Formats: sequence, structure tokens, C-alpha cells
Amino acid sequence: MKKTISKLTYLFTALVFFTSAIFLGCGYTPRLPRGVKVNGVNVGGMTVAAAKSRLREDIADYLKQKRLRICADERVYSFAYPEIDFTDGFGELLPSIKKKGEYSAPVNYYLNGFGEIVDNICSDVYVAPREPYAVYNCAGAPFTYYAGEDGRECDKEKLEQDIKSSLNGGYEQVNICARVLKRSLTESDIKERTKKLYSFTTYFDGDNADRSENIRIAASKINGTVIEPDGVFSFNGVVGARTEENGFKPAKIIEDGKFVLGYGGGVCQVSTTLYNAALLSGLEVCEYHPHSLQVSYVAPSRDAMVSGSRCDLKFKNTRKTPVYVRATCTLSSITCIIYGESDGYGYSFKSTVTERIPRPPAEYVEGEEDRIVSYGRDGTKSEGYLIRRGEGGEECKLIRKDKYLAVADVVERVKGE
Repeated sequence: MKKTISKLTYLFTALVFFTSAIFLGCGYTPRLPRGVKVNGVNVGGMTVAAAKSRLREDIADYLKQKRLRICADERVYSFAYPEIDFTDGFGELLPSIKKKGEYSAPVNYYLNGFGEIVDNICSDVYVAPREPYAVYNCAGAPFTYYAGEDGRECDKEKLEQDIKSSLNGGYEQVNICARVLKRSLTESDIKERTKKLYSFTTYFDGDNADRSENIRIAASKINGTVIEPDGVFSFNGVVGARTEENGFKPAKIIEDGKFVLGYGGGVCQVSTTLYNAALLSGLEVCEYHPHSLQVSYVAPSRDAMVSGSRCDLKFKNTRKTPVYVRATCTLSSITCIIYGESDGYGYSFKSTVTERIPRPPAEYVEGEEDRIVSYGRDGTKSEGYLIRRGEGGEECKLIRKDKYLAVADVVERVKGE
């Protein structure tokens, strides 16, 4: 009986001990050894979780006292916690600590939305360069020049590095480093692109009021024209129809080999003057038409007749930069000037008469007195040569052949004589 009680007592004691061990084991949480410091903070005796929380609270308190300032001229960008955040290595370090001592874990500070913040600052700092340019004037000085100014851009890589260094250093102020964005052109470049290429002048009878007015109207319409690269100038397109509604007056024109009255008489002198200026500026003449009769204001093979929509003067800007047209009148002259960028050549024109065509016999009409109603003229065959001079020498090219009709004298005689 005593042996049985003794065995029961032993079993009960063992069961109690085993149960207590299980209970104590389940409730036991490992703690860091006494005398442990991490990043200068005493966390000895704490659980890993408590130590981790303590260390991170200390960092957050530290960040709440800090400001990151980024300066760009008068702009100041300021950031604080929680915009400034951190990552750490406490999760890896603390569980591995087995004995007392001083330990360190990496802590890295960063800006939330770092990439977007840097991009926005760079966008604020960016100033595009303003290229120099010229404004074309219809009167006075042909051009007003503007020098433009350089731009700037943020050195993005340096800004990113400086922000990281400040956050992980002493929170020094970050001063943005901007690079100058140079203009691609200079004012001298613009002036080279707006040089006077050629000026051509013809003269007219200022006392012929209607014809002079037609010349001035046509000149005013082409004055100030800008022809873009590869653009084609059309005289008829710019001047428009020569009609009374458009302000043109009746004056002598050449039609079917005769001088007759027609609206816009004199406009062909404007197209002829412009033709010579364009040709001698090295522009590509796409369309021109000679008069049926030789005109008095230019040599043979130098005229350019325009008429309605059938006959036009067209030339193309073959440069890579714009070409500018100025047309001005005095009481008895018209001048056309072409401005633009030189193609590197100089031009001149040679007119050669190859044949004289005798005028036909006089035509007689009955009248009240003996007089010459109109004087005739000999006809002409001619050739026009464009001479181009450059570094490679001189080139003379035949560009046109023309035939101008002969005109008979018209004589009035008294009837019966």
C-alpha cells in the first residue's frame, strides 16, 4: 500500500513539473543581454521587438527636429518628417546579438517621392534659351535685332547626390547647381541671314499720274513679303487682280503687240524690277514672261511681264532661311531689295542683242492734220546671260532668248492729200 502511494506521488510530482515547464516555456520571450548598445542607444535587457521600437522612435524624434532645405536662387524647397523617412538594419542585427557590447546598424535617410521631387525642382529651374532673332520692318531700318539670352538647366545628377549626402550627413543646405544652356545662334548669325543680297532700281515718268499710282499700289503690296525656305513667291498671288475695285487706274499696257489702255498699266515695271532683284540675288526663277514689245526701263531680256492669271512672275527661295522683299518708290523710281542669307556667290547679268528687226512701213490714217500719231520701233532678238562668281571662278549661263516685235510708225494725214 505504501509503495502504491509513493508511486502516485512521484507521478503527480513529475506531471506538475512537466506541465510547469511547458507553461513557462510557452510564455518565455528572449531578451537582449545586459550592456547592449545599438547605434549609441542602450537596449540591453529589452526584447528584440521593444529594442527595435525604441531605436526607431529615437530616429523619428531626431528627424522631427531636422529640415532639408534646397535653394535655387529665390526659390526655397523645405522638407521635414515624414516627408523625410528612413530604412534601417535593426531587423537583421538585433536577433543576432548574443552578448553585451556596442553594435551599429545601417540607417539610410531618404525623401518620399524622391524622383518626382527632383523632377519638379529641375522643371522649376529650367529656362529655355531664347534664340536671337530679327523682326522685319516694312519701312525705316529693314530689321530690328534682338540678342536673345542663354537658358539654364538643373544638374540633375548632382542634385540627387547632394540631397542624399545632406540627408545622410549633417542636413547641410543644398544649393542647386544650374548649367548654362547656350543659344545655338548669335546676333551675328542672324545678321548674316538678313544681309542685303541685291537692290535693283528702274525709273518712270512721275508726271504720268495714273501709271505712277499703279506702280505704287503694286509696290506696296509686295513690300514686306517674307518667303520661307522652299517657299515660292507669286507676283499675281501677292498683288492680286489689277482692277478698279482694287484701286488700279487705267494706263497704257502692251497687248498683242500694241500699246492700249488697261487697268494696272505700269505694274509690269514692278514685276520687272523685282525679277532682276530676285535673279541677281541667286533665287530660282520658276516663271517669267517677256513682253511682246521691248520696254524702255530695262535692257532686252531683262523684263518680266505679268498679265491677269495667265502670265505670272514666280521665284523660289532655295535657301534654308527666309528671304525678305522690300519695294519702295520715289516720285520717279521703284527699287526692289532682296534680303536673306548669301549662297556664297555674286551675280551679274549680261544682255546681248543678237539681231535687229527693221520696223515695217508706216501705217497711215486719215485725220485733220498731218502728224505722226505714234512712233514705231525696230524689233529685237536678244539673249540674257546670268554670270555667277565664286571661289571656283566665273560661270556664264544662257538663261533666256527673247524676240520683241517691230512696230510701224502711225502717221495721220489730212483726207484727200
